Amino acid sequence: MEKTSSTLWKRLETLYATKSLPNCLVLKQCLFMFCINESELLRDHISQFITLLNDLKNVEVHIDDEDQA
Repeated sequence: MEKTSSTLWKRLETLYATKSLPNCLVLKQCLFMFCINESELLRDHISQFITLLNDLKNVEVHIDDEDQA
């Protein structure tokens, strides 16, 4: 139980932003299974896609431009 928001944020980063192999694999799987729902707004879909790419970048996974397209 963290007392302040900054210590909580640091704790969450250490738990979920690690560069471990399972984390990288889960993020890659999310990327390759990523598809749009018909009821979803395009702007929301693009926002989720950019967030996913940023998460991969944060764990130092290189995604080719062709795969990003």
